[in-house]
Amino acid sequence: MPLKSDVFMWNSKLECIARPELEALQIERLKRVVERVQAHVPFYRERLAAAGVTPESINSLDDLKRIPFTRKSDLRDNYPFGLFAVGLPEISRLHASSGTRGKPTLVGYTKNDLDSWSEVCARSLSAGGVRPGDIVHNSYGYGLFTGGLGVHYGAERLGATVIPASGGKTQQQLMLLQDLGARVLCSTPSYALNLAFAMTEQNINRDSIKLEIGIFGAEPWTEELRGQIEQALKINALDIYGLSEMTGPGVSMECLEGRDGLHVWEDHFLPEVIDPVSGSPLPEGEEGELVFTNLTKEGIPLLRYRTGDLSTLYAEPCRCGRTMVRMRRVRARLDDMLIIRGVNLYPSEVERELLKVAELSAHYQLVVDREKALDTLEVQVEVTEQLLAYWGRFEKDQLELQALSYRITSILKETLGLTAKVTLLPPKSLPRSEGKAVRVVDRRQPRKQQDAAQK
Repeated sequence: MPLKSDVFMWNSKLECIARPELEALQIERLKRVVERVQAHVPFYRERLAAAGVTPESINSLDDLKRIPFTRKSDLRDNYPFGLFAVGLPEISRLHASSGTRGKPTLVGYTKNDLDSWSEVCARSLSAGGVRPGDIVHNSYGYGLFTGGLGVHYGAERLGATVIPASGGKTQQQLMLLQDLGARVLCSTPSYALNLAFAMTEQNINRDSIKLEIGIFGAEPWTEELRGQIEQALKINALDIYGLSEMTGPGVSMECLEGRDGLHVWEDHFLPEVIDPVSGSPLPEGEEGELVFTNLTKEGIPLLRYRTGDLSTLYAEPCRCGRTMVRMRRVRARLDDMLIIRGVNLYPSEVERELLKVAELSAHYQLVVDREKALDTLEVQVEVTEQLLAYWGRFEKDQLELQALSYRITSILKETLGLTAKVTLLPPKSLPRSEGKAVRVVDRRQPRKQQDAAQK
């Protein structure tokens, strides 16, 4: 086990802080957050009053359990600015999560929030082996999605040179990787594998690129996929975790030395794991739903936010020397959300848009598959009984069929931000269920898992 002095750290004073000192800092910051939301957010003022929680009543981390949970639905119900703790003149930037029901989940950042965000991202990148002077090829999307800009500013703060490649344009990205000599790739894991496939197809020699490290997030990925990426690109592939409701990427990060769980930056994000049914806190080492409390966020601080992600927390020492608790790689989500090419998608969102089209019935199915490294989505949907008489003509007149399919594809692209293949079917083509309808067929899963999910 290496000594702490053997490991490069961006902020060793905090990353290796003693547990008693960290807990004292967390209690102090928790009091400050409660005071802030109590004074400026009516939603929290009412909830805290009902629970009998005041800043003065918080004397230990156990007092956190008396604070009610915050859910994603609370952000939707208070859209756009109902949970903001500062006025808009103090907000320097707005981001929104993709793929929420109806309105997006909106988050705001003050100047101090942006500074804290770049700090935790700098810590994360350095934990993953990024060093000052490195060239970082950033293929996360830029825009309302927090991934691109979060990693970008963290890398710049660390002293690295950033190539803001964003997503897509694979041919151009390969050229940039060859010509500019990036040592670090930041992207979704599926896009990293897509780059590897493209290199093979185009006979690009691996020695023509200088990548050594990949920092991947924004979608679930397995150890098996890690192995494929590392073998294909000959790099160390590491996991980064974040969510826009907390700040974006940089909530936790896997270290290069340990590669065994992600270090949570506990001076900014207070973690818990709870039983997803009862809401009761679970002891260290037991899997449950991840819950986070913002300790430094000014714009929209959230108390005990339920992420819907299943993971485990454990505080045993890491070989890198960092003392903050680690979380296991997120195993699954509690809800029915799909993540396709980094976009969060609920079947109900697709249903809502399909039912706006008069020619379509309510019978549909989403088929998720994977072609090479990229996830694909096919929307299979039946036309209405009223169109049954015209179906024969539709089959003969492909232009009419294609026009309707194209119209639906455009609607889904505009409203959900995701390109899907739309397959129109005659009535009664899709299987009917006596119980809960099977809306999703996920062909990315092993066959046994699919069969179990459909029973």
